[in-house]
Amino acid sequence: MSDQNAFSRRGLLGAFAGMAAISAAPSFASTPAVLTGAGNIRTIKLYNSRTSERLDSVYWVEGEYIPEVLDEINYIFRDWRQNEMRAVDVRTIDIMAAAARMMETDEAYTLLSGYRSPNTNTMLRRSNRGVARNSYHTRAMAADLRLSSRSVQNMYDAGVACGAGGVGRYYRSNFVHFDCGPVRTWRG
Repeated sequence: MSDQNAFSRRGLLGAFAGMAAISAAPSFASTPAVLTGAGNIRTIKLYNSRTSERLDSVYWVEGEYIPEVLDEINYIFRDWRQNEMRAVDVRTIDIMAAAARMMETDEAYTLLSGYRSPNTNTMLRRSNRGVARNSYHTRAMAADLRLSSRSVQNMYDAGVACGAGGVGRYYRSNFVHFDCGPVRTWRG
């Protein structure tokens, strides 16, 4: 798809987002809380602090993920050290989107770590005892994130309120870990 077509598709989706915000939301009684919190039109704003890449896009509309936007998310989440990319588990993106909505922020998440290749994870484990051997990062199921407009505690509280996945708070390093593994919390 050409950049011009992607841009016009995004413009159309942005207009869709404005109209959908006005309409009533359907009931999601059997849907996990995280998906209900993410909305009928889900957006994500990312800034990769290692590569200076940015994304501000609608990635899901009325039950459909947008493959081109997921490709962009996968690229921003890539292991920049090895230049390796995997498909990010969309449940992690949904948790991030739902938490951002709960925090009522328009700020892009600063992505500190997304996908990590096994080689990168091993290298990081040698210098940091807080890096898990079987990290969800190596399965493209996790993100370490920061917001300048919200505290670690605010982000942690929003993540926990999603009721899905793991949420870790790292006060000294000023970031929060979200993943789509089992529901659990910790302090790093």
